Parts: sequence; C-alpha cells; structure tokens
Amino acid sequence: MADHTHPSRSSGETAARIRHLLETEGDAVHTQASISNAGRVQAYDETDDLEALRTEARAIKEDAIDRLPELLGTVRDAVEDNGGTVYLADDAADANAYVADVVRDAAGDDPTVVKSKSMTTEEIDLNEALERDGVSVYETDLGEWVLQVADDTPSHIVGPAMHLDRAEIAELFNERFDPDEPFETAEELTRFARGHLGEYIREADVGITGANFVVAETGTIALVTNEGNARKCAVTPETHVAVAGIEKLIPSVRDLEPFVELIAKSATGQPISQYVTMLTPPTDSPTIDFDRPDEPITTDGAADREFHLVLLDNGRTDLRDDDRLRETLYCIRCGACSNSCANFQSVGGHAFGGETYSGGIATGWETGVHGRESAAEFNDLCTGCTRCVDACPVKIDIPWINTVVRDRLNRSGDPDAYDFLVDGLSPDAEEGGLDLGKRFFGNVGTIAKLGSATAPVSNWLAETTPVRALLERTLGIDRRRDLPTFSRERLVDWFERRGGADASRRRARRASSRSGGADAGPDREAVLYPDVYTNYVDPDRGKAAVRTLEALGVPVRVPDLPESGRAPLSQGMVATADRRASRLFAGLAEDLDAGRDVVVVEPSDLAAFHREYERLLPTRSFERLRDNSYEICEYAYGLLENGADPSVLATAGGDGHADDGTPIAFHSHCQQRTLGLEAPTTALLERCGYAPRTSSVECCGMAGSFGYKRAYYELSVDVGDRLAREFEGAQLVAASGTSCHDQLESLLGRPVEHPIEVVAPDAGR
Repeated sequence: MADHTHPSRSSGETAARIRHLLETEGDAVHTQASISNAGRVQAYDETDDLEALRTEARAIKEDAIDRLPELLGTVRDAVEDNGGTVYLADDAADANAYVADVVRDAAGDDPTVVKSKSMTTEEIDLNEALERDGVSVYETDLGEWVLQVADDTPSHIVGPAMHLDRAEIAELFNERFDPDEPFETAEELTRFARGHLGEYIREADVGITGANFVVAETGTIALVTNEGNARKCAVTPETHVAVAGIEKLIPSVRDLEPFVELIAKSATGQPISQYVTMLTPPTDSPTIDFDRPDEPITTDGAADREFHLVLLDNGRTDLRDDDRLRETLYCIRCGACSNSCANFQSVGGHAFGGETYSGGIATGWETGVHGRESAAEFNDLCTGCTRCVDACPVKIDIPWINTVVRDRLNRSGDPDAYDFLVDGLSPDAEEGGLDLGKRFFGNVGTIAKLGSATAPVSNWLAETTPVRALLERTLGIDRRRDLPTFSRERLVDWFERRGGADASRRRARRASSRSGGADAGPDREAVLYPDVYTNYVDPDRGKAAVRTLEALGVPVRVPDLPESGRAPLSQGMVATADRRASRLFAGLAEDLDAGRDVVVVEPSDLAAFHREYERLLPTRSFERLRDNSYEICEYAYGLLENGADPSVLATAGGDGHADDGTPIAFHSHCQQRTLGLEAPTTALLERCGYAPRTSSVECCGMAGSFGYKRAYYELSVDVGDRLAREFEGAQLVAASGTSCHDQLESLLGRPVEHPIEVVAPDAGR
C-alpha cells in the first residue's frame, strides 16, 4: 500500500495524513466496515455452536502449523499424483520468477493472465513482476479490478475498494470507458464489469488464483468467494496457477468444515459465501470452446490441462519459529479484526496497514513478510481494546501480537536493549529506541503520583500555554486535549483517614444488621484495587465503590498497591509490565490467601488480570488472580443476586424506591464489553430504578494515552463524535472507563459519572 503513516514522519505529518484520510475515505470505509461488523455480530449471535466452531478451527490451525513440514510433503505427493506440480518458493522473487516461467511456457508471445482476488499475490507484487515481463494481467474480482483501473491500492483484505463509494466508481468508469450512457447504478456497473471481464477470462492463456485453504491429503484447493470469477479463472484457461502461503495448508477435507462455516460469518455476516469451490486440480472440469458454445460440452482434452501450486514461505517459517508471533499464521484472512476496530472504521487500511496487509492482524503479517519497519507505520493504531479477539474466528490474540511488535520496535535502537527503568522517567543503560512520549505514558503512575502530591499547583501549571506547548513539542500531547486534574488526596489516604479496614468492617456489619441480617454469603471480604486513575485523579468513584460494598454488607480493604502494568503494556514495554505484574501479585497474595475478593473499578486493569497476566505470571498465580477478581458493578450485582438488600443503594426514585424508570445513557468500556460485563452493569442500574440506554458505538475513541497524542487526536475525536451524537440530549450519562469518561465529558461538555457513583449510597450513610 502506498503512502502510509511512517515512523520517520513527525506527529504533525502523521496527523495531516490521518486528517486527509478522514476527509476523503473515512465515510465510505466506516459505512462498509461497520455494516460488515454488524452482520458478523448478528451471524455469531445466531450460531448456536459458535464457540465450539471457533475452538475447533483454532485447534486445526495449531495442529497444521505444528505439522507444517510434514504437510508440505503430503501435499506435494497428492498434487503430483493428480498430475500437477508443486513449487515451494522461498520468497517473493522466487515465486514471481517461477510463475513468469510458467506463463511463458504456457503462452509464448504476448501472454495474457486473468487473476482472482489474492492477498498473497499482492504480498509478492506478482502483477508488477509479470507486467515487467511483458504479460498482460487482468484482475477479475470486481473490487480488485476497480483498483487496477484506478491505479490504487487495497484498503481492506476482503473489500479492497471499500474506501470508494458507488458514485466515485461510476465517475471512474465513465471517464475510463466512455459508455454511450453514463453509469449510475450499482447494477449498471456490475453488469458492465461482468461482460468486460468475461472477455478477458475467455481469451486468457493462464488463470491465477489464490487459495483460502489447501487440503494436504488430497491437494484440494478451496476458494471461498462472493463472485464466480475465481472458479472461472481456475477452470477456463488451460493453465491454472494457485499461489498460497504455506500457512494455508490444513490436513484433511474434514478439517474444512468449521472454516467454511465461519469464514463468511466473520467476514461479511453471511451464513455462507455465495461460492464455495473445491477443486482437486488438474481439474476434470471441461475447457469450454467459446467459439462453438452450443455444441455439447465434453471433457476431451481436460486431462491435458496444467496445474501449478506455488506455496510461498516469504518469512512464514520464521514466524512459525517465533513463539510470540506464531499465532499470526492461524489467520484465515476474513477481515473481522478490521471491521470490529473503531480506528480502522474511521481511516481504513491506507492508514491502518503496511505494504500489503491491513487491520489488527497486519502487524504480525507485515513484521513476518516485510519487516518490522513496515509494521511500525501503523502499529500504534492498535489500542489494545481486545474487541478483535472476540471477532476473530480462530481466537488470535491480536492485541498481544501488536504489543510484542511494539516492544521490539522500542528496542530497535539496540538489539541487546532490555526495556526501560521500572520506576522513573530516566532511561537506564539498556533502554532501546523508546521515544520520550511512550516513556512518559508508560510511567503515567509516576506522573500521577507526582501530580497528586503537588496539586493544585501541578494542575494550574499543566494548563498554562508554555507548558502545553512544551508537552506537545516534547511528548506529542495535543494541546487541544483536556488534561486530567489530579486530586490532592489519594483514595488510599481517604480510606485510612476514615478508619481503614477496621472501620469498614464495622460499617459492613451495621449495614447487615439494618437489612435484617441479609448478606451475600458467609465472611465475604473485598480488597478494592486502587488503580492509578481512581487513586490519583478521581477518588470519588473509588469512594462510591467502598460505600456501595459496605452498604451491601461487605467489608473492604484499600491497600496502597503497585501499578498493574497496564500503562507500560500499552506502550509495548513488556518487560516493565512483567515486573509490575509480579509486584502487584505479590502485593495481593496475602489477600488472596485470606480468601478476599479483588474488586476493580477500571476495566482495563481487570482485563490485564484476566488476559495479559496469563503471559506475565506463573500459571497458578494468574489463575488465582483471574478467578478471584471482579469488576465493581459485576460484583455489586452479584451481591444483590445472592441476597443483599437493594434498598440500601441510591435508587432513581429516591427513598429506596426503584420503580421510577429514570432514563440514563450508559457507555460500556471496550474491555468491560469484551469481558462480557456490560450486562451486569445495566442490570445493576435497572435494579436501582434506571432505564439504561446503552451505546451502539462500541468505542469512545480515547483509548487511554491514544487520544492524548497529537498524531491521533483527530482520529480519536472522529471516533468519539459518533458516541457523543448518540448521547446528545441525555439528562444522565454514565461511562465505566477512565477514557470513556474523559472523552465524553470533553465532547458533551457536561459531567459524566461512573455507574457505581450513580447507585452508591450518599456519603452520609
């Protein structure tokens, strides 16, 4: 892809590039990507055995990649037994040279080639290589052909022309082909394309396809498409070349079943694709004589057809040997990660993409086949929200792949670099190429601690024009973004000042007595994790959590605990996050041993406990923390479901009455949603007499540090505006995450509360 964000560009240049794409391609990309994503959600919801299918598909891919050398031998034997040829290409140049030789041998002078859609041939720039060799190459996929006519590049791995709307395509075709009557409708454009491309297919010397899957035991090629062009390219010319990455191999025909079931659902929300073609070439399908179309079709001469399967390595073996990036090879190229990503929906693959691949999974592919520098162009556009993990049909942990690559880019200044000094802003001797902005955001806990200790002076100083200019110039913090206001009193200090754990125990006991002894269970206690934002910026939501738990009969501890490591993890500082995770677990070990529940206000920290810590802690430690940690609203609702008295909470009707049905607009943090915790929060609000209206926009656009960065400020606001428009006119607005709260307050210009603040008993109780 051409002209992407590049690591050598300044934040201002990157911002200008994104602004241009927002203005020129954003609307078209958002329309198409969001429609596909909504279709996927519906299709997934209607699939009873979805999780079993996803689990089975992943297991097949894991097995296939494990057995890849064996499967390469198996498929070679199968194809050769059928009369075809297998060529294993080391890299792009090797593959292109082989295909060019096949074309020359098949066609001689002035050869013509027709191609169906193939990201693998995009990866190796096959068209350009053949054209340099004097071959006329015609794309037959409608989207790819539009781009060929426009001399443009794909913006999506499934919908390559997603960034162009119908009017733009009509204008392009009218200018290029000068029809008697100007094209206007989609039907007119499609009819013309079908006839025009049909001529190329009939006359072509060689047909080139990709392959969605290659069955090793039989040599079968599976093509999953919504147009009939792929099978025409495969069976009409007398020579068929299929180009596929070695990762496309699966062991048996039986293994195709879950993928055929999942791929269309994941890509476009269809129950199944229009065409699922399985060929075991050289195919017995007849070669049609278009000069005598009325004559009976026979298979005479079909056995003379040539088939070449070109299996491409091009860095895939190295990916297979890389424990942290190996998952990339499980990808089935459905594009669900792109469609589910709020940032991609705004700018498309011309920003969120590298030389070939786009979307969340592109970081792994670009690193593997083109190098880390290509991945660096767009890696920071992944905010780690994890929505793509739930969208992926083979459960690839795409945010982790992006984090790993970010970590390696940070170290790129020194191959022996470690990461970053744990508790400070000064680099140690083993730092890598970590820039000052990432260093700052990765150590935001240190900044917050300092800001709180010096408040209110720190808050005043941070808003002065010279300081904002300095922050923008040195750290890339956009001066248009509102900065957090630090609290002078930390949550942990407030908790100790009011009597600490002993006083909390007394309050919880009194609350249980007032409610007639009803409680959530025997001897239940909680430790509230004081995340950076709750502890230093917004203690009020932490205070509300404490009061709620005590009112429901659960005594609370709020110890002064280390940071979770979420901040450095978001900047790709994996080693720093690893050390902080270990420190935090050590700080919680005594509470876990005592059987206390860990309750978390900030969803991103809970997501770290439940997901990323699996990669950072010993298995037993991770499982103990995961199994005993809860989001605050989930926990409070669970207490009510287990017998706690709801009348002690602040209800919409007041005076314990919960039948008012007061409307409230509620936005659930991305990671609260991906953990499946939006529903308990809305249920809690409903139990307290509210009628929550949840947002259909899945992301606020802020995404932690992302929305502060000058390079991405306008993208952040573009995503956030869609959410703000939904909530215009709402009298009450609540949001469960730090980022969501700050973004909505900025865009709506009025207060936004955490749901626990909405239902918490007032401070006097």
